[in-house]
This record gives sequence, structure tokens and C-alpha cells, in this order.
Amino acid sequence: MRCDETCELDGATDLIALNQSCFCMTLGRAELDAAILEHAGNHELGALLAARPNLFAATAVFVSPADLAAMQAQVAAIEAVAALAPFQDAALARSGDRITGVQTGTRGLFMGYDFHISEDGPKLIEVNTNAGGAFLVNALQRAVAELAVACGDARLTSSDAIDTLLVESFIAEWQAAGREGGPNTVAIVDEDASEQYLYPDMLLARDLLTRNGIETLILGPEALTFENGVLTSGGKTIDMVYNRLTDFDLSEPGNAHLRAALLEDAAIVSPAPRHHALYADKQNLIWLSDADLLESWSADAAHRAALSKIPGTRRVTEDVADELWTDRRGYFFKPAAGFGSRATYRGDKLTKRVWADILAGNYIAQALIAPTMRAVTVAGQRITLKYDVRLYTYAGETLLLAARVYQGQTTNFRTSGGGFAPVYQF
Repeated sequence: MRCDETCELDGATDLIALNQSCFCMTLGRAELDAAILEHAGNHELGALLAARPNLFAATAVFVSPADLAAMQAQVAAIEAVAALAPFQDAALARSGDRITGVQTGTRGLFMGYDFHISEDGPKLIEVNTNAGGAFLVNALQRAVAELAVACGDARLTSSDAIDTLLVESFIAEWQAAGREGGPNTVAIVDEDASEQYLYPDMLLARDLLTRNGIETLILGPEALTFENGVLTSGGKTIDMVYNRLTDFDLSEPGNAHLRAALLEDAAIVSPAPRHHALYADKQNLIWLSDADLLESWSADAAHRAALSKIPGTRRVTEDVADELWTDRRGYFFKPAAGFGSRATYRGDKLTKRVWADILAGNYIAQALIAPTMRAVTVAGQRITLKYDVRLYTYAGETLLLAARVYQGQTTNFRTSGGGFAPVYQF
């Protein structure tokens, strides 16, 4: 981080304008990687970070305490509504799968609530179970904090404190499932884990848990075996699975052993199909943005007020197809069970061919909230990129705050100067 940049930060009130105009907080990638590697002590990470040039943004993002409080209020409201019996009955009935009825006390590791910051305050764009990147963001924040302290700035939250929260979330999830103490062995499970773009995030998770006395493995689902009531890998009992799979109901044949272990309550699996059904199925946004429905479900008035900030969301069906096509420029279209911004479309970019695919699929239409912009200096050039803000949470409590800087329709980690960015509160 350069120490000689002088935007008027203290007392700033219009942070949207500040983010758009202040070419400050420039972050040098080589310095960031060096600081991350120095603390991580993991020799694998160097090459992996170098192979991901757009993993970390070239700047930080500013958020006001008022906007953070508004985001947290929306998270709290969603958590409260998701606990209501009518909501749960509707969400779980939609899946029709008994796997959503096990380990009902767990809350879901690494929930991600994504927001665009508008002139009218933060607007929830979507909810994700299994929101990747928390460990990378924590490492990034630690590196930026160390560089900022050298510039006389100590405003970022201590990453040591965040380390503790991250580890405690695993133990809390273990205990929420009715176990005592903590897990002895955790498996981080994903398809072709070492080939995933966020594999460095898994390595950092493994190393942090291991340092805190929890043996942690990174495995593919094919490495798991469920026999005689025990989930194992290579003869080692697996107590808990940190689930990074995108087979949200664990219905694919390759996940049969993991599914069986969850159904038999033989291992804690988190996030689990129940969490996806209650939180991350994008059809839930239809209910959460429907004030009359929420009132009929006896949602608290304060929670309804917080959720009124969610962009109006509709199901895409043939009976409203003509109306949605006509008004398409005001909507963003997403698959109900989608992830990672795949097969999502801004209405003004739609073609008739894509529209036919949307009508044939299970899609929602969400009122378009344009992302705000961040001024960035990239290779000596001054440009502006889009950003969103993510709250990583456990049981409704914020663990970590991050931004994602990008260009294009959605976050993509392919933008020069883009990627995960630390967030400063002003």
C-alpha cells in the first residue's frame, strides 16, 4: 500500500462518491502476496497465488458504519424469517427430500450475503451457502493491515481475532448438531479440489484448523467411504465435513457416501442441503421481498422493514413471459439453484435465444440494482470498476467483511485490478 495517497477520508459522508473518485489505497500485488506467504508458512501457496493474477483487487473499498448496520439488519431479518414455521414448511416442502430434515440444529458454515450499495442504502442481491474465499480474505486483510500500520493506519479488524471466530464457528456447528467438545478430524470436500480457483482458500482453512488442534484433510467425495455407520477416508474416521460441493442436495452418484453419512447423522456436514433450501435457493428471494406474504407468516415488523430493501423478485413463468420480456432491462435473471454467477443475465443483454433457455429453465427475475463503482489504478492507468460487498456470517453474526471488484455482468476474478478487496469502515 502506498503511504503517500491523500484522499479526504476522515469525516467522509458520501462514500459512494468517495469510492468512485478516490484513486487511493492502491495495493501492490507482489507486496500482498509476500505478506500473505510470510504469515501462512505454506510453500504450496506461492505458485498458486501467482497463477491467479486477479484474485486480489488493486484497491480497498470504503463502507459506512450505517450501511454495515443496514446490511447486518437484513441478515438478521433473513435469519429470523428462515426460522419461522411457515417459511420452513414452504422451503423444505419445495425440495421434497428427507435429507433436509436431518441435523436441524446446525446453522451452516460460511454463509455469504452479497450486497450492492445504492443511494438508498445496501440492497441484498443474493444469499449463498458455502461462500468461498473467507480464509483468503482474512489473509488479505492481515497483509493489508500490516502494510497500513507501516503507513500509520490501524483501522482494520485484527486478523488474529478473525482467526478465532473462524475456528470457533466449526466448533459451534459441531456442538449445534448435539456433539460435545469439538471435532477431531475435518474433511474439506470438493470435486477436483486442487483444480478449483479457490483451492488456496482451502489450504488456508486446512492450515488454520490444523494449527488449532483439528486435523484437517482436503478430499474429493470419491475419497469418502461410509460403512458400518462410520464415514472414513483411507481408514481415518471423518467427524465433520466442510462441504464445498455445488451438488446442493447431494443427489449425484459420486456423493452417495457423503449423503448416507449425513442421513445417518454419522458425520456433521456443513453447509448441508437443509441450509441451501432455507437460505440459498434463489426462489426464497421471492418470499423475502413480498411484504404481504411475510406479514401473513407473522414476520416481525422490524424484520419486514429491513427486508423491504431487498429488490423485488419474481418467478419466471410462461404467464408473465411477455411482461418480463418487455420490461427486461429492469431485471437481472438468475437460475434458482445457480451458483458462482453461472447462467445469470442482465436483462439488457438478453437475446431471444437466451430468453428461450430462461423460459425452459427454473429462473427468477430480480429487480436490477446497478453496482456502485470503485476508482482503481491499474498499471498506471486510472479506471473505475464495479464492486459488491459480502458479509461472511455464522448463525447470523458477521465473521468477516469483504468486497469483490470486477468488470462485466457479474463477479468473475478475470478483471485486471479486480478480485477480493479489503473493506474499510468510515
